[in-house]
Amino acid sequence: MKYSLIVPVYNRPDEVDELLESLCGQTVKAFEVIIVEDGSTRDCRAVVEKYQDRLDVKYFAKPNSGPGQSRNYGAERAQGEYLIVLDSDVVLPRAYIKEVSRELEQAPTEAFGGPDRAHDSFTPVQKAISYSMTSFFTTGGIRGGKKKLDKFFPRSFNMGIRRDVYKQLGGFSKMRFGEDIDFSYRIVEAGYSPRLFPEAWVWHKRRTDFRKFFRQVYNSGIARINLEKLHPGTMKLVHLLPMVFTVGVIALVLCSAVGRALMHFCPEHFQTWYLMAALPWLPILLYSLVIFIDSARQNRSLRVGLLSVPAAFVQLMGYGCGFLEAWWKRCVLKQDAFTAFEKNFYK
Repeated sequence: MKYSLIVPVYNRPDEVDELLESLCGQTVKAFEVIIVEDGSTRDCRAVVEKYQDRLDVKYFAKPNSGPGQSRNYGAERAQGEYLIVLDSDVVLPRAYIKEVSRELEQAPTEAFGGPDRAHDSFTPVQKAISYSMTSFFTTGGIRGGKKKLDKFFPRSFNMGIRRDVYKQLGGFSKMRFGEDIDFSYRIVEAGYSPRLFPEAWVWHKRRTDFRKFFRQVYNSGIARINLEKLHPGTMKLVHLLPMVFTVGVIALVLCSAVGRALMHFCPEHFQTWYLMAALPWLPILLYSLVIFIDSARQNRSLRVGLLSVPAAFVQLMGYGCGFLEAWWKRCVLKQDAFTAFEKNFYK
């Protein structure tokens, strides 16, 4: 058997159904599927049983321990030469396994990954979130594409690794967030060179509303500081941009608020204070306009373009706020990861 597809699941039976249905249509069949139920209160056992006659699929249930440890649980029971880790909220195009095989036949590699896209059936909010996570204008463009300016670090929504290398490195760590980037860093630090397979992409649903999306990117911002502590020197300029954006937006809003207050209390300089209140909104509005036009063009939808504006601000400022909190607790107060983020990471 060539491939073992490992999918950790937490309370997402409907999404597992869509993923398994997409796997039934693969043009290359040399794979098994391992579903690991991570302590769900709404399990997907019945969903998996529907596909027993159509797929080589195995179902395991275990107490909740987070996605990384659930992937390790699945890897221990896998038989394939390559392990392909997928999120439960992805759907695979028919040629996914075929494209992975083609890339490996052309140039074998120990680890790889692919990009993600939004499907036409996604809700406008999901499309807007997908845009914000993949657009150059939100720094999301670094996550996957046809060209990379730096080393490629696969993410767990679409990551492959040779099984012997997985075992050699001990799989995923016990981090609750950022564990996939930590694993990618350890792959590179061990001397391997993960490759981007640009045509081995997946449809990725991501979060379904902005509140859940904020929590996701907030935790990603926290994880970035923890990753730098674990892997010194891995933080790049692009990782600082959401924090700079967040501080900049807050500063502009505060400046405008001060200007409005001075208009009321010092009316003799009304024109000066009016400019102070109005001008800070100009860069915010210009950035919003760029996001709206670019997303509306890409998605061919004015509604998705409009929704992409709050999605972009949620992504950048959510990440930036998490980054700032982690910087304060880990770098200034010198707390360890457990003490600083027990509620976030270890609940």
